[in-house]
Amino acid sequence: MKIKYPEIGICGLSCRLCPSYHMDTKSRCFGCKSKDRMAVGCPFITCAIKKKEIEFCWDCQESKICEKWEKHREAGKKFDSFKCYQKLEDDIAFIQKNKVPEFEKLQKIREQLLREMLQEFNEGRSKSYYCIASTVLEIEELKKALTIAKKNSKGLEIKEKSKSLHSILDNIAIQKKYCLKLRK
Repeated sequence: MKIKYPEIGICGLSCRLCPSYHMDTKSRCFGCKSKDRMAVGCPFITCAIKKKEIEFCWDCQESKICEKWEKHREAGKKFDSFKCYQKLEDDIAFIQKNKVPEFEKLQKIREQLLREMLQEFNEGRSKSYYCIASTVLEIEELKKALTIAKKNSKGLEIKEKSKSLHSILDNIAIQKKYCLKLRK
């Protein structure tokens, strides 16, 4: 089957905002439906792509009664793995209402903002934090935070630049009651 959206997980996660997607090593992941990930597989790849030849769980006739997908979604409401699951349910609802191309458009914007954070404010220890922020915050909040951080950090060393952006993002998180860490 032809994969149209390799950077959108079968279960609804956005690969574009995953720390593994933004690695500069041989082990970099190119998305849940990339050739390497398809070879390794996950239960959703096996079920949806390999058995049913559909790209997303919500396209399955059994999606409303699928225990595996329901368990995954329920766990995502409480816990994260190496990737942030906090917006999984919202993202699935958005996709079902607005369709995948509209979701992908927004994820590309989020990814661009994440790349700016990684390029200009990552002191080598903030990738996961910035990935979570890019997933959880609203796009306009991310844009505003980056604008302020760029203005406030002119001439600073990378560690101070990173602290500046962290402070801004943390303040937004406190005001909006966002969680900017992985929930274990």
